[in-house]
Amino acid sequence: MPVLDQLDGWPVDSVSAAVVVGGEVVARHGDTGRAYRLASVTKLLSAYAVLVAVEEEAVTLDRPAGPPGSTVAHLLAHASGLAFDAVDGDTAAIEAGVGEKRIYSNAGFAVLADEVATATGIGFADYLHEAVCAPLGLGATALSGPAGHGAESSVDDLAVFAAELLAPRLLATSTVSEATSVQFPGLDGFVPGYGRHRPNDWGLGMEIRAEKSPHWTGTSNSPATFGHFGQSGTFLWVDPTIDAACVVLTDRDFGAWAKPLWSEFNDDVVAAIHDR
Repeated sequence: MPVLDQLDGWPVDSVSAAVVVGGEVVARHGDTGRAYRLASVTKLLSAYAVLVAVEEEAVTLDRPAGPPGSTVAHLLAHASGLAFDAVDGDTAAIEAGVGEKRIYSNAGFAVLADEVATATGIGFADYLHEAVCAPLGLGATALSGPAGHGAESSVDDLAVFAAELLAPRLLATSTVSEATSVQFPGLDGFVPGYGRHRPNDWGLGMEIRAEKSPHWTGTSNSPATFGHFGQSGTFLWVDPTIDAACVVLTDRDFGAWAKPLWSEFNDDVVAAIHDR
């Protein structure tokens, strides 16, 4: 897929990428076995582990967690009211009432990790490995820091994970459908780096593109597109309307350089998929 060649012109030292269509990798670029810091792309993996715990009945989506009145579902959907810049796990740092705003919060994922660890008796990093990484064969993926932003992985691993998101094997299709549907609709909030959106749609750990503009995905990605980007210069999106996904990992932190390049590149990827 020649569209990936444009990555050579990005102002980064290293970039690796893959495009997945119909569950198969149809294009690769760079060293796809190299492990990169994921930053907030970690949330996709951590959310998936939480959902495995839900299906195993270790926790429930309506289990109280976080601020008073908040649940596991609120935390996954950034609707608990925990502040964006709260210290991980500090449930006293409450910026809004539960279900009032979409406040993006790493602290919420720290609380989720503690809930799963308490319920299962397994440290969250180990649970993520046992519940998600090992079954999918994600050998380069590991959580060594906070559940919201402390993992590293490779494009090869995340391409496998993207295929899982397109055609789930570890989770019931209905569970993934719920996770990729808008939770607590109508909430306004900020997408870090991209400003305020009214509404700021989110699923259970998955950001949903909807009609957001500006956005890190392409303008031609469907509103049903979901995924996440990371401040370490990484992103993964899945567009179910074209049965496709794209993973790009770089070694340069997100900034002004990324905004035009990411959206233009993603538009070109979607066009190339349509032209196959």
